[in-house]
Amino acid sequence: MTAVRLAVAGIFIVTALAGALAVEAQQARLYRVGVLTQGAPQFVSSIAGLKDGLRELGLEEGKQVVFHVRDVKDDLKSVEVAAKSLEDEKVDLICTLATSTTLATKRATKSVPIVFYAGADPVAVGLVESFRKPGSRLTGIHGRVVDLTAKRLELLRDIVPRLRRAVTFYNPHNQAAQQSVTRARDAARRLGVELLERQVASVDELRAGLRALRPGDADAYLQVPDPMVANQADLIIQTAMAKRLPTMVQDKETVARGALASYGVSYYIVGQLMAKSARRVLLGADPGDLPVEQLDRLHFVVNLKTAKAIGLTIPPSVLARADEIIQ
Repeated sequence: MTAVRLAVAGIFIVTALAGALAVEAQQARLYRVGVLTQGAPQFVSSIAGLKDGLRELGLEEGKQVVFHVRDVKDDLKSVEVAAKSLEDEKVDLICTLATSTTLATKRATKSVPIVFYAGADPVAVGLVESFRKPGSRLTGIHGRVVDLTAKRLELLRDIVPRLRRAVTFYNPHNQAAQQSVTRARDAARRLGVELLERQVASVDELRAGLRALRPGDADAYLQVPDPMVANQADLIIQTAMAKRLPTMVQDKETVARGALASYGVSYYIVGQLMAKSARRVLLGADPGDLPVEQLDRLHFVVNLKTAKAIGLTIPPSVLARADEIIQ
């Protein structure tokens, strides 16, 4: 009887030890997360939100997860090279920031899961099959940046009641930018505003286009989603301040840097939301089964310091609608 009890006790001990070792091994797993960005300043906030969000969900940088950030700056062609490199390094997941970055990453990789942020409709551009059932190996966040283009122009006209001409710069090869400009054209016709389109395929062309703006050419600047252009936010803000042009952008982070106003998302919150999907994928969920989340938390932000610097008085009725005012 004693021998039997000892044998049973031994089995329990071995089983307990095996279970403990399995738990310890699971806890010791270090996940590798690739992050691809084209360098736009607001995406720094997204990366911070992603890291903070994962930490709050139990995956802390340096302990449970390590990040491989690839910033290709303004070179969209380099995205595919960086994406292929990350897959070859066998990262567990790639997080992509911007529609164009995600499309390039999808083309360049074969099997690695992808959690994305896209300003354009991810179904319309071919990233996923549907919002509810993405299919394949992608899921993520839809920021509605393209969809809100018309609303931004409307708000810009409210801020500048005498608005007649608004200028925008964009890369004609960027799919999200093309969609956004189409919406801007429709809104401009409806509002009686002339949209001055300046197509730029490189940073050098953008710089030249900004320098070429003469007094009276435009009454304001309207941003459309394009990482290459957004990456030059400081240059655009400096130019607009010098030429006393009101600027309407898509994110509050750029307003904090000196743009006049924005209507859209907080890129930090974008990162936090991406963290939820990223954690589920890292723990074994199939991204094709995780619905794409549409971001509905939108903010209208105004920078009164910038308004004063360019000599603009914003109507009180417009300020009353702002969710945040930077003094």
